[in-house]
Amino acid sequence: MDIEILAFGIAKDIVKGSTFSVQIPAESTVGSLKSHLCATYPEFERLASFAIAVNEAYQLDDFAISEGDEVVIIPPVSGG
Repeated sequence: MDIEILAFGIAKDIVKGSTFSVQIPAESTVGSLKSHLCATYPEFERLASFAIAVNEAYQLDDFAISEGDEVVIIPPVSGG
């Protein structure tokens, strides 16, 4: 299935844009999406962590992604 992803912060720099599409197998999970992103964009592995939100809610790695879901990459945030 084709998933449209929104990226923020350093994730936007890694994928070189604020939105992009990925092709993932049906019945993919957040964890498998993270693995796919790290394989496609090795820079993600250098981050201490990054979260995935689906339909405006943070999700754990075992959450199933469906076609048409709003998927957002949320990188670690630092501040001062």
